[in-house]
Amino acid sequence: MYSRVTLLEIDTVRADVDEALELYRREVLSDLRRQPGYEGVLVLVNPEGQGLVMTLWSSEEAMAATMPIAAGAVERFMTVFRAPPGREGYEVRLAELPELAPEY
Repeated sequence: MYSRVTLLEIDTVRADVDEALELYRREVLSDLRRQPGYEGVLVLVNPEGQGLVMTLWSSEEAMAATMPIAAGAVERFMTVFRAPPGREGYEVRLAELPELAPEY
């Protein structure tokens, strides 16, 4: 399994964190779910707007194939970020996650 990790900071003066999350859910998540090899996402954020988005992929190739979607998502969110986000890819070497309810 592979992951793309994006570190970001939402400008909480211009955008509400919950609204930014809903925008991600509505405009990005549906695109990701349709991609071959998609295995999930974790979105972590604190009240100050600092956050991390980790998408999970079955292979490095599946992850690489989604770079246009990732780039488009960053463009859509530029008005809510304080600065351009950082992005790295990693191989997942250990994972233990609880089952989360769909509303998360």
